[in-house]
Amino acid sequence: MKKEDIRARMRNQKSLLTETERNSAAEAVFALLEKMTAFILADRVLLYNSLPDELSTRAFLDKWHGRKRMYLPRVNGIDLDILPYERTRTHLGAFHIEEPDGEDVTDVADIDLIVVPAVAYDTDGSRVGRGKGYYDRLLVASRAVKVGVAYDFQLLDSGSFDTEAHDVAMDYIITPGRFIRLRRTRG
Repeated sequence: MKKEDIRARMRNQKSLLTETERNSAAEAVFALLEKMTAFILADRVLLYNSLPDELSTRAFLDKWHGRKRMYLPRVNGIDLDILPYERTRTHLGAFHIEEPDGEDVTDVADIDLIVVPAVAYDTDGSRVGRGKGYYDRLLVASRAVKVGVAYDFQLLDSGSFDTEAHDVAMDYIITPGRFIRLRRTRG
């Protein structure tokens, strides 16, 4: 299946979700993430600030801010900068996503665990992003544990879409109904 077709299909399926279904899915996924050894051991966690059609990260970010060093990405041209999350230091940035303010950019090599959003994943850990390549460029420079999170319907069978040489596979994928360990990692 072509990536554009997958993006359209996922957009349609997400539009059918109720608020209750969205909240329940986010709670289930992040409850599983919290139990992972890799998360428990991680000191520095890069999370995404969710768009309305993504699993909401707001409650998870609020819960763990101050207990772990939480980071968010900020668009910088064609790349993502990583900055510490502080509730009072954000602004509405690129693509209408709340982004962190400041100049204290952190190297992705210093991050222990990255929670990665996607339009879809396959059971091999490959992902379909939104098409701009931001996470592809970021993940290639990271040795952090990479955890993909998604709704159940966003997890496709192996080989459902073509991958490219620069694609970085996930170490884990978590959906409300599935927990998939894909590589040997710390957790």
